[in-house]
Amino acid sequence: MTVTDIAARLRALLPARWFADATPVLDGVLFGMAAGWAHLHGMIAYAARQTRIATASDGWLDRIAEDFFTHRVRRRAREDDATFSIRIRRELLRERGTRAAVSAAVTDLTGRAPRIFEPARPADTGGWARAAGYSRAGAWASLGYPFQCFVIAYRPQGTGIAQVSGWNQPAGGWNGGAIEYASLAMITGQVTDADIYAAIADAMPAAATAWTAISN
Repeated sequence: MTVTDIAARLRALLPARWFADATPVLDGVLFGMAAGWAHLHGMIAYAARQTRIATASDGWLDRIAEDFFTHRVRRRAREDDATFSIRIRRELLRERGTRAAVSAAVTDLTGRAPRIFEPARPADTGGWARAAGYSRAGAWASLGYPFQCFVIAYRPQGTGIAQVSGWNQPAGGWNGGAIEYASLAMITGQVTDADIYAAIADAMPAAATAWTAISN
């Protein structure tokens, strides 16, 4: 509701015969009152949007994530409200306790599907004359690893350090331009290895073990 709309509503309640066609003083009074009420209406509408995850914004999304997940799900560097809201809602309804759940959790986090191998699963190991061959397909099977699997997760592609050039790129010189010593700690917005481990652990069934390797 705008200031003009509220002022027009106030004017409509006054008897028309009381005022001339041009009423600059009255308009100033009505618009002044309408400005405060329009601001109040905006605050009420904003507060109403924060009561639902789908419409919440700003720091309220961060508080929602903290309320549901403590510090496990946090806003990434430069992540906008729409993307963060989708991640929160996806995490709330995420499937857990299955192989598909582990794969989906890692894929959602990194954008790359992991490789999952279960030693007791014929579909993974292959068999005699069944999708298996030395150095071709399948892997060694074993029943000695109950409730265990092996996961190879892949780090996201395209991460880097903003405003800093890569090796052998002509964009600066010693102590000048976009070149400097860098470390992994400087990569902003990156999904860390700890995030990947946490996602796998959260999706795994209780009392099951995922032996995890992380690769580029």
